[in-house]
Amino acid sequence: MGGLRCNVDVVFVKAKVCVFVDGCFWHGCPIHFRPPKTNMEWWKEKIQDNIDRDNKKTEILASNGYTVLRFWEHDFRGNGVEVAARVIAKAVRA
Repeated sequence: MGGLRCNVDVVFVKAKVCVFVDGCFWHGCPIHFRPPKTNMEWWKEKIQDNIDRDNKKTEILASNGYTVLRFWEHDFRGNGVEVAARVIAKAVRA
């Protein structure tokens, strides 16, 4: 990505579209995340660090002209794959 180093789940380089699928636990889903009962404070800090890193990646990519699409893992239940595919396809075509 033009010297920009960042782990992305899927990238469409020519269209400048990056897609992330964030796990509900590891990325602190507001619906599903529940910290483990042991070391609760450590886990809260760990997950917050992940969220902060996600936000920084999004900010850096967007400032470099990329469209950033983020989905939660739970978005892919049911017909979620079809919905995500439409959203991604629309962004790539734009």
